[in-house]
Amino acid sequence: MIYLDYAATTPMSEKALDVYSQVATKYYGNSSSLHDIGSTAQTILEESRKTIARFLNGEEKGVYFTSGGSESNYYAIHSLLKGNNKKGKHIISTKLEHSSIANTLEDLQNDGYDITFIPVNAGGRVELKALSEAIRPDTVLASIHHGNSEIGTIQDLVSIGEVLKKHNILFHSDCVQTFGKIEIDIKKANLDSISISSHKIYGPKGVGACYINPARTWKPVIPGTTHENGFRAGTVNVPGIAAFITAAEEIFPIMNSEQERFKGLRKKLVEGIQGDTWKISEVGPLNNRLEHIIGLTVDGIEGQYIMLECNRYGVAISTGSACSVGMQKPSKTLVAIGKSKEEAKQFIRLSLGKLTTDADIEETIDIFQRFLKKHFNDI
Repeated sequence: MIYLDYAATTPMSEKALDVYSQVATKYYGNSSSLHDIGSTAQTILEESRKTIARFLNGEEKGVYFTSGGSESNYYAIHSLLKGNNKKGKHIISTKLEHSSIANTLEDLQNDGYDITFIPVNAGGRVELKALSEAIRPDTVLASIHHGNSEIGTIQDLVSIGEVLKKHNILFHSDCVQTFGKIEIDIKKANLDSISISSHKIYGPKGVGACYINPARTWKPVIPGTTHENGFRAGTVNVPGIAAFITAAEEIFPIMNSEQERFKGLRKKLVEGIQGDTWKISEVGPLNNRLEHIIGLTVDGIEGQYIMLECNRYGVAISTGSACSVGMQKPSKTLVAIGKSKEEAKQFIRLSLGKLTTDADIEETIDIFQRFLKKHFNDI
């Protein structure tokens, strides 16, 4: 099967898998234990922390390892809010955020927080004027993602961070889709916290990290927690973290060249699947985007049908939302950028990865041409 769903998850690299196996079997100690086996695991953990900090232009004491992006989002937001609860109870965000952010904000509303969802333009990008107008004296935090998982929009975190810094507002960003794909500079963007994940960059699932600016005050979500300097409960997954770091060290040197390669593959794919009797449209910005994430709509056909047909022909893609057969929901991203619910239900996403080849794209083009011709000839 041709796998074109890398934005959902990636296969583990051979090197990351090998490191995981070695650490799990040879350096299996609990990093909090005081004996030598525990100390060895602690050394691996701290070296891993330094590496993550280096990739982010941050400080190692700001790195906390977690079970992934979703947990990082939850803990970052709650920890910062608990540490700054006298500032106010107003939060700014967008309707494009990952479900882990959206669900956290919904829960916070039930706890008395007021959430302002600022609009985005047709390309999915935050308007700085709208952001400025949303700021209030009691605004304590803004949560705005870096890269959109459906249409690939890259937010201008540096400009957003400048606006928020002027008002001393905490700035959190979900960077799960961008870590290892494009540069993330925490200091340049005045970020107070971010979330990243291992399984998006060919590392193991169930591992991620959260960065919190050491200059900011935060309080543990679970009082009395001892692991990760009180940030998170539970024995630290040292083998998974070591494999995560290995995957990051493999992907960072090639991330810029890979985005250029994806740009060419993307152009070839989008042009190749066009036809005389059907209309396929790219969704999202024309530039400043993640080139490996390709959002499309096929006029007159629900995305779920396209996804199932691709699967039948041996190509793995996704729609804008997880769904049951016959129960597809409209893509929340497309609705947020002004598309109708009907258009949003026509959405599909193809996402490229380091194993994607020219031959994969050529075969995918051929498959699209075959089943679309059959579909429109049968109408």
